[in-house]
Amino acid sequence: MTRNADASKPRAAVRHGRLRKSNPFVTVAKIVAATAAVVGVSGIAVAGVAALDLANSVKPVAHLDNETPGAPPPNIGAIEGGVNLLLVGSDSGDGNQAYGERDENLNDVTILMHISADHSSATVVSFPRDMYVQIGDCADGGNGRDKMNTALMYGGADGGLACAVSTVEGITGLSIPFAAQIGFDGVISMSNAVGGVPVCVTEPLNDAWSGINLDVGTHDLSGASALAFLRSRHGVGDGSDLSRISNQQVFLSSLVRTLKSSDTLSDPIKLYSIARAALKNVTLSSSLNNIDTMVSIAAALKDIPLDRVAFVQTPTATVEGGVEATSDADVLWTALQSDQAVALSATGKYVVTDPNAPVTPDPATTDAAADPAATADPAAPADPSAAGPVALPDTITGQNAAQNTCTAGRPEEDQ
Repeated sequence: MTRNADASKPRAAVRHGRLRKSNPFVTVAKIVAATAAVVGVSGIAVAGVAALDLANSVKPVAHLDNETPGAPPPNIGAIEGGVNLLLVGSDSGDGNQAYGERDENLNDVTILMHISADHSSATVVSFPRDMYVQIGDCADGGNGRDKMNTALMYGGADGGLACAVSTVEGITGLSIPFAAQIGFDGVISMSNAVGGVPVCVTEPLNDAWSGINLDVGTHDLSGASALAFLRSRHGVGDGSDLSRISNQQVFLSSLVRTLKSSDTLSDPIKLYSIARAALKNVTLSSSLNNIDTMVSIAAALKDIPLDRVAFVQTPTATVEGGVEATSDADVLWTALQSDQAVALSATGKYVVTDPNAPVTPDPATTDAAADPAATADPAAPADPSAAGPVALPDTITGQNAAQNTCTAGRPEEDQ
């Protein structure tokens, strides 16, 4: 694809189909689900058969520039060191006519998951689809300024995922050796495998575009209703993609709590079902095309306290035709590069604390993690985890998995 001669100018707006997608939850479900697999399979004879079946179900695909070809997979158990994994959601519909005629392949959901080297924290960063960025040097053009969600398109038929990885590496300064991609049907399959995720709504959420209709209260969402909730943009907040990200973080936080509950982690049948659904419905980079690798990454998440699993939205400011990252984002990128946990001081604008949420703290929570204002002792050792979480400015919004939050619906007359 030929780009504009002046790379500093944004390209013409890319057409978006009426039906929108939003699937970040699914890949996180995959990772945490595999964690569960580690807990459940340790003493179960079916594990070997399950692994073989899972291996035969994998949808391998993308090859990333910074993978290590032929590297032996780790033993089942927590992977050594930190992990950077990019999760993208395609709005192509994978040819399913139920989602209408779609002649585009855009990464409308782009999420980076960073697990610290000591496995004490995880930070999950959402990148707005309409954020202008420097696209990586990709197979079908790229290497210029455009919106984040064009990365899959510039990567061509076989390199879309690698292009998205290259783009996010350029933004964050991190090396990202693992990546995964999922579509609409994969979200449905994954949410069914999880068995439903409870979400609460403080105002009616009705969105004819995505097909979701929820009254005030808590709802267990799975299948098509989960997909519709995650895709809803017109029905939440101010109708923007930014408020939709906050809505997705409500779902993701609840998903993590659900998967870390004793009931889920003690049910090997459910855990196997989740892992199998992930591998059948997620397109994986070749670095993830291995059961041991997936399970070992998931195992690194198993013991992270809920309040050390942070869901963060890249801070942006409005520009002509979209948004762009503000300088406050540098605080976040520096924290990730330094392998430090982060502490948020502001939730999304249209997200509120669930008034009916239990107040029982996560037993694994540490005093340092509970203090968002924790600062480093100048005499402390170089170990990043010893410095405590980095307090993010209030321009960077999000929440941690310990926070029980609700989303606010948008009145139909405003849509």
